[in-house]
Amino acid sequence: MNFKDKIVLITGAGAGIGRAAALLFAENGAKIAVNALIPDEKQSGEVTVQMIKDKGGDAVFIPGDVSTAESAKRIVDTAVDAFGRIDVLINNAGIVIPGRVDNMSEEAFDLTMLVNVKGVFLMSKYAVPVMQGQGGGVIVNTGSVAALKGHVDRSAYCASKGAVVALSRAMAADYIKDNIRVNCICPGTTYTPAIEEKIRTAADPAAMEAVFVERQPMGRLGKVEEIAHSIVFAACEETAYMTGSVLVIDGGMTM
Repeated sequence: MNFKDKIVLITGAGAGIGRAAALLFAENGAKIAVNALIPDEKQSGEVTVQMIKDKGGDAVFIPGDVSTAESAKRIVDTAVDAFGRIDVLINNAGIVIPGRVDNMSEEAFDLTMLVNVKGVFLMSKYAVPVMQGQGGGVIVNTGSVAALKGHVDRSAYCASKGAVVALSRAMAADYIKDNIRVNCICPGTTYTPAIEEKIRTAADPAAMEAVFVERQPMGRLGKVEEIAHSIVFAACEETAYMTGSVLVIDGGMTM
């Protein structure tokens, strides 16, 4: 897989899957526009950029909130200003707020849909014209196994990721004539900083980790690097015939 001189814009790339994808694209020659929102010492787009540069790559940090139109447009415009084009957009930013429909607040539900669904819509809205103008591109959206299998206490999250899957397929149909491919990856439970924090802060960390692991047929959680490889795979030239696809990487959870 060769991304030499390709420009890749990744949202939610300050940690976890987004950071792993940014590093892997960079290793394969891409220049990376790193977006992140969380201004944290470890979960920072600036840290991701420095990691890329330390390995000889080229990257810029573009902070911003994908859930607002003004910010989403600025993120896209800044990436184009920095590198001249956008060959690949990875819509990875997302949030998880626990809750069932009877105990979740309306505000929490709205926020989940705003970030997880509207964020994909807005980033794509402003990136698609750029890709149309340059003759094509690739969009990869991060869904979740939660789009395909109900999860306890995750009603809004499941709904939002189901919407991402459907939106991905609709976009693939809309832009196939523009040489823009759109695919969606659906990771299972992956050992991200968010999962690590839940385990670490639990009253019984070992028991909490066991809860996560026991629902995995493989007997372990996914690794961010494994999910990153699926993102790069969905975006590479070797899979140029693939669009509208939903790629499940879940350790057998949905088999």
